[in-house]
Amino acid sequence: MNTVFSLRRLAASALAATVGLSLAGCAGAPSSGSDNADVALIRQVMAKVRADYVEPVSEDQLTKNSLKGMLNGLDPHSDYMDESEYEDMLADSHGEFTGIGAELTRDDSHPKVLSPIDDTPAALAGLRPGDVILRIDDVPTDSMTLKDAVDRLRGAAGTKVTMTILRAGRQPFDVTLTRAVIRVASVKSHLEPGRIGYIRISTFMEKTQSEFVDALGRLKQEAGGRLDGLVLDLRNDPGGLLDTSVHVAGDFLDGGTVVSIRGRSPDEDETFDARPDGDRLRGVPVVVLINGASASASEIVAGALQDRHRAAILGTRSFGKGSVQTIIPLDGHGALRLTTARYYTPSGRSIQGEGITPDQVVLPPKSELVADATMVHESNLPGALKNTGPEDGAAAPGAPASATPKAAASEDDAINPDLIGTAKDYQLAVAVKRLREMMARSAPGGRS
Repeated sequence: MNTVFSLRRLAASALAATVGLSLAGCAGAPSSGSDNADVALIRQVMAKVRADYVEPVSEDQLTKNSLKGMLNGLDPHSDYMDESEYEDMLADSHGEFTGIGAELTRDDSHPKVLSPIDDTPAALAGLRPGDVILRIDDVPTDSMTLKDAVDRLRGAAGTKVTMTILRAGRQPFDVTLTRAVIRVASVKSHLEPGRIGYIRISTFMEKTQSEFVDALGRLKQEAGGRLDGLVLDLRNDPGGLLDTSVHVAGDFLDGGTVVSIRGRSPDEDETFDARPDGDRLRGVPVVVLINGASASASEIVAGALQDRHRAAILGTRSFGKGSVQTIIPLDGHGALRLTTARYYTPSGRSIQGEGITPDQVVLPPKSELVADATMVHESNLPGALKNTGPEDGAAAPGAPASATPKAAASEDDAINPDLIGTAKDYQLAVAVKRLREMMARSAPGGRS
């Protein structure tokens, strides 16, 4: 997923007619001579391909490929989805799909595992962040788009798929997985000693905020009616729905700005605020854990709580995805996923390509790392948008004193996902220790 997108923003159907039909040779809205020449060139090329390509190719396929090429060439997150792909995306946002259960990205040559999803075939087979997928069912992936790879990995539940994996420090090896219906539980929780709650959000879907509220209620009940501290774990969370991230951040805030988005036109600008009296843990200290696979919606939450001084942010620099994609349905012809805005934290920071710098850099020990694997960041993706700096009047963010050169050089190491949230999780242990210190300072008679 690895994107913030909004399902609320739908374009008028006229856009569907213009985009969906112009490449197929139908007349669109009046345009300039230059526009007409461009459209004529596209039609000429398509006609030549249909007439002379070595194998027959349909006009529908050429139109789809043209649209994908147009959108993919803009940035790493814009895309054209045909109707089947659009339906898959909607299913993803509901938290259920059929496949292997892994978030993927792509470097310059191959698809890579960004993060396996908990309790799925990918996680149970031991796939790790940074694993390079060389082949899928003996088909090389070097010429595949990311969507092509995803389509090959998805399939009917109970069917098998074999991948050839390249992992740093090992020879390529094959792993065979049985596809399953992936029902993503986006929230997990448990109670740490001392009435400290732990909640992990693995992705931001439609039901995530209600799952978060339910988990918070259970933790309070287990703790005898109240919590004294909370760890919110957003590590390896690739993002999801913009609205959901705003609602979750709002569960820690009493009104005020969560995030603002700025588009090409001032009409697209919008500020999202927390609900008045929305803080469900008023007065309770909070620590948020992030790492290089915390992207998009998770960065919105971390950035809001950092700027509003509601939580201490621990871990390593986040992914750096600071743009919003709008889903634009095309009247039965699929949809566009179009980058329409950049988002900014409450203080006006853009994290595009830079990420959220934690208040305290905490590196996992080597024993908890995936051997020789590194995180892929937004700035590593071909065609990534540039950071245009903070909004007018906003102060540029500064790195905390704890972000030493050694930490900056090591922050891309990938943590073993099997250890996240367990008793062997060093970063979690540091977060709990930090919470105890915060609790002691806020206790009656403690230092303020």
